[in-house]
Amino acid sequence: MKRVGILSLIHESNTFAVSPTRIESFEQDNLLVGHEIRGAFEGGHHQISGFLEGLEQANLEAVPIFHASTSPSGTITKATCETLIEMMFDALGKARELDGFLVSPHGANAGEGPDYRDLDGFWLEKLRSHVGPDIPIVCVIDPHANLSERMVAACDATIAYRSNPHLDQKERGHEAVDLVALTLKGEIRPTQRATFPRFGINIERQGTTLWPCLPLYELANEQLGRPGVLSNSVVLGFPYSDVEEMGSSAVVVTDGDPDLAQNLADELVSYMLEHRAEFVGEYISVSAAVDQAVSTKGPVCLLDMGDNVGGGSAADSTLIAHEIHRRGDTTGFVCLFDRESQDRAREAGVGARLTLSMGGKTDDRHGDPLEAEVTVKSTHDGTFEESEVRHGGYTHFDMGATTVVTTATGLTISLTSRRTVPVSLGVVTSVGLDPSDFQILVAKGVHAPVAAYEPVCTELVRVNTTGATAADMRTFEYQHRRCPMYPFEDIKH
Repeated sequence: MKRVGILSLIHESNTFAVSPTRIESFEQDNLLVGHEIRGAFEGGHHQISGFLEGLEQANLEAVPIFHASTSPSGTITKATCETLIEMMFDALGKARELDGFLVSPHGANAGEGPDYRDLDGFWLEKLRSHVGPDIPIVCVIDPHANLSERMVAACDATIAYRSNPHLDQKERGHEAVDLVALTLKGEIRPTQRATFPRFGINIERQGTTLWPCLPLYELANEQLGRPGVLSNSVVLGFPYSDVEEMGSSAVVVTDGDPDLAQNLADELVSYMLEHRAEFVGEYISVSAAVDQAVSTKGPVCLLDMGDNVGGGSAADSTLIAHEIHRRGDTTGFVCLFDRESQDRAREAGVGARLTLSMGGKTDDRHGDPLEAEVTVKSTHDGTFEESEVRHGGYTHFDMGATTVVTTATGLTISLTSRRTVPVSLGVVTSVGLDPSDFQILVAKGVHAPVAAYEPVCTELVRVNTTGATAADMRTFEYQHRRCPMYPFEDIKH
């Protein structure tokens, strides 16, 4: 039985976030070797779950080697990069001879210093050097990757999820297995090419089932029916990493035909550039969004784009909460990462009344703390399970110790001791709340919360808040991006 190794390093690195990412974050979330990986992912919805299941079905031996991941946050420190790479290749060195690899970088791993800004390119290039040119390496990335030439050169095939919110990760894992299995049988010879335009898609416009991305994905799907095409991917890009590769791109994998792969990647990019003005985005202010939500049959979900926790933001923005609290004429729910306020409320006890200064503590970009008299409603351990397929493919969530408080103005605040990406409605329901009891549900994201919140909300409104993930990329100061680049500067198609 041929043996296929599995390696994974996943972090969406927001270089504009003030808090760096250290090894402790990976240790707290996922830092796994060997069979620990199987235990964490078997039966789940992640691409690694697809790797494990697909390899068994293909009668190939899955050899889980290394997996590290943590929630999106700031730049990974140099010491952490070095530790992760050392651990990965130490684990690889202990594996017996392998016939192929399935790898899962995020695609937007960004470390400290020039050697690690393209961390994914660094470790994939190192892997290729380690195993030689003839061992197939098939790669699955998040479409919020900043794809680099090094990443493409190191792998035989690169596959990005085709949905945002990301609901097809397991399917992409199976797709990767199919390519490596057919390659090992000698039935195909994957050859990939990518195109890297000086162009970026605004995060607000990255919904894959919505205009303007939908026609682009329809073109990509049509290409899959052409002879010789094995796979293709639209790479949306991640504008919150200040790296040379920042931007959107396209990659196509063919059966031994590099010219076809390049022509089709160019075709996808030509569509992006021809329609580039459509990908810039539109914006609604906090006050206008709350006005709209209050005047609409609820619940209405307000998506806090500037505090997109899934993009590495603070999780403690108070901008929308201040507006709901100021009005005092509606009911709203918001989740704030604030250990200090959580601890104080928990210590006071259920039923107690106290004044708290909540949120707005990570930096000065996400609003001032919300100071209000609150009543402690309930306390929770903050853990919950998600059985449905949700963005990110994870099933277990841990918000840390969590306390729910209410104000006299109709605002309910869940104070958590860990940053939590709101991809599951469990953020609300696990603390004993019913979404239908609120006119407004605030979710700190852009597209990731949609799968969970859309079924229970009458409308979803993307709100133009400031913060480390502000929707308009033109508001950030970059040191390393390419120039000229649209939408920062105009470009010729």
